[in-house]
Amino acid sequence: MRYQIAASLLTIELLLSGCAAVGGPPPQPGETVDAVVARLGRPTATYALAIGEEYEYARGPFGQQTYMARFGADRRLRSFEQVLTGETFATIKLNSATHEDVLRTVGRPAETSRVRLNNYEVWSYRYKEAGVWNSMMHVHFDEAGIVRLLQNGPDPMYDERRFMR
Repeated sequence: MRYQIAASLLTIELLLSGCAAVGGPPPQPGETVDAVVARLGRPTATYALAIGEEYEYARGPFGQQTYMARFGADRRLRSFEQVLTGETFATIKLNSATHEDVLRTVGRPAETSRVRLNNYEVWSYRYKEAGVWNSMMHVHFDEAGIVRLLQNGPDPMYDERRFMR
């Protein structure tokens, strides 16, 4: 029974996850904004960069991948990468990064919550730690919107014990 539930959740995740970088090769540097959007569809969000803009292709809230397409001022693709990785989370600067910085780095969170003890707002991201373990990264913001803590752990959605009752 629990495996049927897990299989059903996986099926739902795949159906809801979108199609960024699925069904063909990823976009290549030099492609235009129009070509990337024609291939991947409308982005889940767009962010202004110092020079150009960034398109987010999130595969959540149950997905473990978010792709960022970064375009230069000429509206041509500079890079396309999956950003929900331990390496990318490590680039978020404690005590200085803001909500906007985190959005431009790893995109929208899968979940949000609040920790009353410190009155922190928490953005949680599903991802594969080291490409293997189903994990969640929790980014804690203080009342001023500054990142004060990054905390990762197992993703409870994939915990088989929750299906044993």
